[in-house]
Amino acid sequence: MKLAHLVEPGSKLKLRDIDPRDKGPFDDKQDSKIAELSAKLNARLCTLQERLFAEQKRGVLVVLQAMDTGGKDGVLRHVVGPLDSRGVMVQSFKAPNSEELAHDYLWRVHQHTPKKGQMVFFNRSHYEDVLVVRVLGLQPKDVWSKRFDQINDFERMLTAEGTRVVKVFLHISRAEQKQRLEERLKDPDKRWKFEAGDLEMRALWDEFQGAYEDALSRTSTREAPWYVVPADRKWFRDLAVAKILVDLLEDMDPRYPEPHLDLGKLVVPD
Repeated sequence: MKLAHLVEPGSKLKLRDIDPRDKGPFDDKQDSKIAELSAKLNARLCTLQERLFAEQKRGVLVVLQAMDTGGKDGVLRHVVGPLDSRGVMVQSFKAPNSEELAHDYLWRVHQHTPKKGQMVFFNRSHYEDVLVVRVLGLQPKDVWSKRFDQINDFERMLTAEGTRVVKVFLHISRAEQKQRLEERLKDPDKRWKFEAGDLEMRALWDEFQGAYEDALSRTSTREAPWYVVPADRKWFRDLAVAKILVDLLEDMDPRYPEPHLDLGKLVVPD
């Protein structure tokens, strides 16, 4: 069942060709198949993540990117939340501080990549350095344009060292973003999320869409693919991300380690 759109390596992505309100094979949110599939995916994801943690041989890096209000926090809450916290870490990246700016742009990212047995979720990532940096003119083109190849090399190195990398772009429409921003303004429980900069970034919607198209097209590789997830419908977004993660872990096929002791000879005392 296809729920997300793989950005084929070497292809030229056009986001306008992907409907942010896509709901796949489902009729609506009340479709009985949705709850069944969600439960199945969540249970399988928990099992596979436990195996990965127990195996302690490989790691998984999941990069989440989106426009403001795109749903990264929702994915972390609904899809990642039920996982075993011993083997999961979420890392958010804000504007770099003075120490981070004193190093190369990948320095602050590399130190948070997964340990063996761990799944790490990046809430924003090193891709800000070819997105925000580009759109806001924080670096000239001859600087940020080189970073596509550098990022590909970085992710290729992580893969070679035992970390699987998968990247997810949560694709929302401009109309959906407007509605979500208005909800933040109206709801007292959501107002804390609203920042004045949100409107400034929204004014650059087309520029960001173009930057994302270039970034996803130039950095979707066999080792570290990009998936575009239609994200206007939150329930569909969560299903699609869960399926991406389950498919990835199924392909990795982590195994529980063999016990170091001969358990058949052990007796639990009364």
